[in-house]
Amino acid sequence: MRNAKKELLEILANNFTIIKCANLYYEVGYEDNEEQKIKLSVNYTDLQLDAFLEFLDFEYDAGYGGQRLFGIVWLKDGTWLSRREYDGSEWWEHNVLPEIPEELM
Repeated sequence: MRNAKKELLEILANNFTIIKCANLYYEVGYEDNEEQKIKLSVNYTDLQLDAFLEFLDFEYDAGYGGQRLFGIVWLKDGTWLSRREYDGSEWWEHNVLPEIPEELM
């Protein structure tokens, strides 16, 4: 089991960056299509960040089942995190804008 909040905080710490803004939703159940949504706007307050992190403070099975957490977290360093899933495994993927090849300069 993984904790979505702890997982996010680890990625932020390992990459020495902070959240710029975010737009996420969590599927509560597979059958009733109930979703819980949260947004974190640019220039958020400490209280808004606390609420956002509280929203992510849940355990999920990162190696079995379908994807439950969706969305994007934009980071202040110009990169972003997106939720990915493959064959029942789910994780945050750190996306970096690729460098422009020399032949295009």
